[in-house]
Amino acid sequence: MSKISLIIQREYTTRVKKKSFIVMTIIGPILFAAMMVLPGWFASMEDTEEKKIAIIDQTGKYNEQITSTEYLKFSWLGIQASETIAQDYENNGFDAYLIIEDDLLEHPDAVKIYSSSQITIDVKEHISRSLEKHLENEKLASYQIEGLDGIIKDINAVRVKVKTIKLGDDGSEKESSTELIMAVAIIFALLIYMFVLVYGMQVMRGVMEEKVNRIVEVIVSSVKPFQLMMGKIIGIAMVALTQFLLWVILTGSIVAVMHSIFTSDVSTVPQTSSIESVSSLNGQQIDNQQMSEFGEIFTGLLEKLLSLDLVASLVLFVFYFLGGYLLYASLFAALGAALDNEADSQQFVMPVMMPLILSIYVAMAAFRNPAGDLAFWFSMIPFTSPVVMMARIPFQPPVWQIILSMLILVGTFIFTTWFAGRIYRTGILMYGKKVSYKELWKWFMYSGK
Repeated sequence: MSKISLIIQREYTTRVKKKSFIVMTIIGPILFAAMMVLPGWFASMEDTEEKKIAIIDQTGKYNEQITSTEYLKFSWLGIQASETIAQDYENNGFDAYLIIEDDLLEHPDAVKIYSSSQITIDVKEHISRSLEKHLENEKLASYQIEGLDGIIKDINAVRVKVKTIKLGDDGSEKESSTELIMAVAIIFALLIYMFVLVYGMQVMRGVMEEKVNRIVEVIVSSVKPFQLMMGKIIGIAMVALTQFLLWVILTGSIVAVMHSIFTSDVSTVPQTSSIESVSSLNGQQIDNQQMSEFGEIFTGLLEKLLSLDLVASLVLFVFYFLGGYLLYASLFAALGAALDNEADSQQFVMPVMMPLILSIYVAMAAFRNPAGDLAFWFSMIPFTSPVVMMARIPFQPPVWQIILSMLILVGTFIFTTWFAGRIYRTGILMYGKKVSYKELWKWFMYSGK
């Protein structure tokens, strides 16, 4: 056992000291924190630069139907202005000019906006919504329905917003978010896929490198091949867990700091009425208002995230990562022992990777139907269960399904480790021999003699 611990220590220390490990450990939390913060930031952003747009209605039907807003100012010019507007619109202080060329009920594409710089989607949508609303009213008015305005207001007053409430065992209620749960499920599934694939391949490359450089001949003179294989697998697993633990701690710290910053900004923003805010807020106050909106969105997102059982999810993540990694790493170690270079590895690596790749596609289906037959069966199959089950965990599948999936994964890992170990004993000292599936089977049978 002491020999295995020495190999584990060697694998661990050499890999955590690499620049790639340090760089990814720093970059990872920043990216994860950005994934949590940026949606709220983008939702709170608003273009506060005032834009002036000249409008020429050649039909005379849509005068003043596009209304100005706080930051969009529209000026309706006469038809005669269309002859010179292209040359002097910028000289007259306009950022763009819009021409309505024909009846929009008959020709909906008869609206054109011209500018020297690209028009933003917000400006385009405001113009479209304003004209569409006017055309809708015109169409409805053509039916000559009595009391139409009241009917329309009554219909438009209905807005349905569905809130999802998570019930606790003690009857407590917490507001949750289906969209957020789905995002967490996607992140968990992709992390498992990434960790298993990246660190599993590291095992194969590490074994292959030691074999090609003949280092393994010196090592196996002191330890058994199986001890070498297990030491390498466990050592790299500890590297992965260290990186994941650092990611969790650093991401949590970054999010906590940002939460405290934005919530403090919310408390310091002066409360004013909507009329006062439109008329008196200067540029700095507007920035503070946007920051406070961002803080409120970010706080709400964080509260919904905390409504999830993150501790149980993280524990299961560690289990399924270890189970999936150990299962695949043992197979990758056997392939590394059997092969002399990566060029020959493609025909053997792809069959091993196919279930892992397939699990991503099944996980996408599990996001939409986590209790379906497809999600259930693939969360039981050990070669796909680490990814698929982690996609289901945030949706709280039955406990017996989780336990059954875990037991099958552990049993399969024990079998694959035994199977890979028999190939590893023979393949680690084989050089220059063309490997085939038939040859691998011979090595497996030979090791048992």
